[in-house]
This record gives sequence, structure tokens and C-alpha cells, in this order.
Amino acid sequence: MGKEDLTSIIIPTYNALGLVSRCVDSIRKYTRVPYEIIIVDNGSTDGTAEYCVQQALRFVSLPANSGFPAACNKGLAVSSGEQLMLLNNDCMAAPGWLPQMLSALYSSPDIGIVGPVTNYASGRQRIDAGPGGPEELLAYAAGHNRPDASKWREVKRLVGFCFLFKRSLYERIGPLDEGFSPGHYEDDDYCYRAIRKGYRLLICGDTFVYHQGSASFTSQHPEGWQDLIQRNRQRFIEKWGCDPLSFM
Repeated sequence: MGKEDLTSIIIPTYNALGLVSRCVDSIRKYTRVPYEIIIVDNGSTDGTAEYCVQQALRFVSLPANSGFPAACNKGLAVSSGEQLMLLNNDCMAAPGWLPQMLSALYSSPDIGIVGPVTNYASGRQRIDAGPGGPEELLAYAAGHNRPDASKWREVKRLVGFCFLFKRSLYERIGPLDEGFSPGHYEDDDYCYRAIRKGYRLLICGDTFVYHQGSASFTSQHPEGWQDLIQRNRQRFIEKWGCDPLSFM
């Protein structure tokens, strides 16, 4: 297996062992193309590091919680694949998920980033998958995930819960902007930077990935997270001279 075939799946986490183990199990169950999993542990005290050792996972152990963008960058820095994925720990892989997203990513040389549809996200990636929890929505995904390029849509923004891009893009535009730490709008910023370099973004409407939704972030920031969102939105506006909400 050459690294040109490999997708590096980077999962930042903080004190969410149950979510991480569920996410890893789903990747192992439903992924039939070459991949590596890299867990970036933001100073957890719940046994995450021990779990990674037990499961023979690659992991980066950080001394404290440095936030989502910084954790992603640590994982990207040690990744080996030609395809790079940032995946929230509260997501679950589904049948056909990665091959279908890779097909979209390599459908044209100027496609830089792709993302799936889901049950929980802001903007155009959220679809009505019906009621229920993980089991019901994975059953939905099993029926939904059939290769169909007619369901791909070009957009100006993708949400970073499941963010797949080419290493060539990463080498050209660099890592995530850690000024958006601990999180929010770093994905909007990355999309905008990619577009400015001539890349296009696609929603893979034929690929559903389960996302529990803000399960980790809101527990870490129970107070003031709305203020954080507004602060980072303002940071984006000051950096680029436009409102990220206009791309939704």
C-alpha cells in the first residue's frame, strides 16, 4: 500500500472516550479502502491514551486542551496519507462513506474539499433523515449511500465535522488558523482560503455520515459558547472583509 492510496483520518478529542471508541469502531466496520486513524488527545483524563495504546492506534497526546484547530494541526503534521480527513469524535462512519467521498474529491483536479450530508450540521449539509438515534440513522445511511454523482453540489462552505481534502491543498494553503481556537469558523476560514486559491468544494449528497452534534464542544464550554461563536464570526469578518454567514 502506497501513501497515495492512504487516507489519514484525524480525530481530535477531549474526555470523550465513549464517543471516540464508537467512532473508531464504526470506521473499522465500514471502511474498505486504505486508511489510518490518528487520535489527537487534548489532555484527557478518562483513559483515552490507554485506549489508543490498547487498540494500537496512532495518537498524539497533548498536555492540555488546546482546542479543535490546534489539535487538528497536530494530527495533520504527523499524517501520512495523500487524502486528509478531519472527523469529529461524535461522528460515525457508514457503509460506502469513504470511497464515495474519494470519488467526489478526485472527480476533477480543482476539487479541493468534500463533505457528506448528515443529520446535524448548519447549512446545506443537513438533511431530513428521519427520527431516531445512531442505530436508526445508520440504517438510513445503509439505504442512502449509493454512488450517484448527480447528487454532488458545488458550494462555498463545508462544515468541518467530516472534512476530506487533498494533501496538495494542505501543502498549498497550510494548516487551520489557530486564532479561531478553541473552535468555530476555522472550517469556514479553511474553505474560503481554498476557494481563493482556485479550488472548488462539493457536498457529497450521495453520502450520509451520522453526527451526534456538538456533543464534545458544548460540554467543554457550557458557558459563553454563543459569545465565542460571535467572536470568531467577527474575527472572520475582520480577516477577510466578508461575513461567513453569506456562504451558507
